Amino acid sequence: MKPMTLARLTLAVTGTLLIPALSHAEVSCTRGGLQQAVDLYIAAQTKGDLSGLPLAKGVGYWENIAPADIEKGFVTKPLKIDHHRSFLDADSCQTITEVIVTDKAAPYVLTTRLRVNHDKISEVETLWTTTGYWLFNADAYLKYSSTEKWDPIPVEKRDSRGTLVAAANAYLDAFLEKKIDHVPWGFPCVRIEGGAYTGKGSPSDSCEVGVPGGVNIVNRRFIVDEVLGTVTVYCTFGAGSPNGGSGAPDSHMFRVENGKLRYVHTLTHMLQSSFKGNTGSGGSPPK
Repeated sequence: MKPMTLARLTLAVTGTLLIPALSHAEVSCTRGGLQQAVDLYIAAQTKGDLSGLPLAKGVGYWENIAPADIEKGFVTKPLKIDHHRSFLDADSCQTITEVIVTDKAAPYVLTTRLRVNHDKISEVETLWTTTGYWLFNADAYLKYSSTEKWDPIPVEKRDSRGTLVAAANAYLDAFLEKKIDHVPWGFPCVRIEGGAYTGKGSPSDSCEVGVPGGVNIVNRRFIVDEVLGTVTVYCTFGAGSPNGGSGAPDSHMFRVENGKLRYVHTLTHMLQSSFKGNTGSGGSPPK
C-alpha cells in the first residue's frame, strides 16, 4: 500500500469534514432544496433523532396547532413509516408531508409542515392522529392513499396558485352555509377522511357526499405545489366559542386537475368519543 501524501491526507480529511455541512447547505427554497429538507425530516422522524436536521436557532415548533418544545415533541418519536408523500411550495419556502404508519403497536397518520429560511429549517409543525381519533384507520388510509396518482402535471395543464387556493377555499367555505354549487367538483373525486373512504371505483365518484353545514372552518394556512396540482390547508374545524372549545386542529389536502377536485385527504385531531353526532364519513366534529 502506498503511503498517503500530505496533500491526499488533507483532501480526505477536508472532504470528510465537509460532508454534513454540504448536506445541510443543500436545504434551500428551491424545489431541490425543499426536497432535501423533506428527506432529512423523514430520516429524523424514522429514527426519532433531530441531530440530522439543520434547525435554525429559535426554531418554531407546533403540535396540533399548539406551540410545543421540539426537543420533547412528536418529531422525536421513532416511527416505522409505511408510506409518505410530500409537496413543495417554493414561493413560501414550505413543504408538507403526509406520513402513514400501520404499526399495530403505534399506528399514526399525520402531516408535517416545514418552513425553510435560507439553509435552515425555521419552522416545524405536526398534526397527528391515531387510534381513537376521528374516523382513524391507518390500514385503510394506506390502502387507498398508496394507490392514488399524484404525479407531476404537464406544464401546459397546470393550474395557477390562485386557482388551487380558490378551489380549497370553495370546498372549506361549503361547510358553513352548505353552498356546494360553488365548489369545483371533479368526477371522479374521492375523499379519505381519517381512513374512511368515499370512493366506489365508479367514474361518477364524488367528494360532495357527506358535506355538513353550520361548521366554520377558520385559521386557514396554505401550502401550494403547482407542479403536483396540490394545495394543503392547515386550519381549525369549527371556530370555537367564548364558552369553551377552540375547534379541532385539522388538515385538508387537495389534488386539483384541470381546475377540478380529484382527491381530498383530511385529518382531524379530535377524539371520536368527543363527537356526539353522526359518526359516518363526512360528519362534522363539534364546533
